[in-house]
Amino acid sequence: MADAAPDAGLIESLRRVCTTLVELAHTRVELVAVEVEEQIGAIAKLLLWGAAAIYFASLAVLFLAASIIIACWDSHRLLAALAVTCTFALAAVGAAWGLRRGLRRRPRFLAATSGELKRDAAALNGDSP
Repeated sequence: MADAAPDAGLIESLRRVCTTLVELAHTRVELVAVEVEEQIGAIAKLLLWGAAAIYFASLAVLFLAASIIIACWDSHRLLAALAVTCTFALAAVGAAWGLRRGLRRRPRFLAATSGELKRDAAALNGDSP
């Protein structure tokens, strides 16, 4: 009977460890879900504002280009058309550069979850965080 008590304590300890591990996994899964939801919301908002900006900017640029070419129709219509085209090309290059810079500066996807999992692994290995 004396051996039964340590076995029961060992089983109870294992049960607590398993419960703690399940709770830890549950917390990490919730963190992943929150991060994914935040990313989806941010991307949707950016896409909506980006689409609106592109639409209205395209209309403004189209009418500006037409106005410039019409104003120079009698004297230098080809020069005006080339100047407008070069301006559009430079604007496209600038926009591509800005997009590239923005993509490089964005935070890594699931960075917080990755950091938490690294801290968990360090804690389980007995390393100090």
